Formats: sequence, C-alpha cells, structure tokens
Amino acid sequence: MYVYAERLRGLREDNDLRQKDVAEFLGTTQQVYSRYEKGENEIPVRHIISLAKFYKVSADYILGLTNKK
Repeated sequence: MYVYAERLRGLREDNDLRQKDVAEFLGTTQQVYSRYEKGENEIPVRHIISLAKFYKVSADYILGLTNKK
C-alpha cells in the first residue's frame, strides 16, 4: 500500500470528514476518492497540492517523504 493512502485516510479522519466531503472538495466522486485511500488509484498531483493546502500540511507529508506535517 502506498504511504499516501494511509496519510489521506488519517488526515480525513482527524478532521472528522467523510470521503464524500473530501471528494466534493476535490471535484471528484466518492468512489474515485475511496480508491485513492485504498491505494488502488494514484492520486493526481493537483489533488495532492489541494489537499496539502486544505489540511495545512506539506505535500511531502502526504507523500510519506517526511513525518513532519
């Protein structure tokens, strides 16, 4: 499993959001977002950037390159 998949789920749950909420923010469907969290689909760079800004963490944190948010 990709590290980003675990990080996406953790960030979402820490912020008490549903997959549907995050998917709507990204302009995609809940099904597509669910595949990101499962590591079934690679997440586009534009979504990583959007989520990093949304959660106020670095893209490196989402990608698993650092443990520092």
